Amino acid sequence: MSMNGEIPVRDNRAADRFEIEQDGQTAIAQYILAHDHIIFTHTEVPPELGGRGLATRLVEAGLASARQRGLAVVPRCSMFGRYMMKHPETHDLMPPEIRATLGLPV
Repeated sequence: MSMNGEIPVRDNRAADRFEIEQDGQTAIAQYILAHDHIIFTHTEVPPELGGRGLATRLVEAGLASARQRGLAVVPRCSMFGRYMMKHPETHDLMPPEIRATLGLPV
């Protein structure tokens, strides 16, 4: 557990995904890592873990990791896309062509 009592998000680089293990289940945010960007492709939370905010925690951890590593973010996963659209402070992580496609300022 983390210092605030939450189970931590782990970047499982061997499996190309961020993970939260809880109650014998694993919530994941799958990605493809490239030279200068990271593509988030799929987020999945088992039904038994739903409603606990785990998907949001996975997204936030993935975006924080991308920012820390200087990687652009391509949100192919709808969860990442929705989160980033609602949070303008994350728009700078998207490459200009992705922002343009989404109708955001380039």
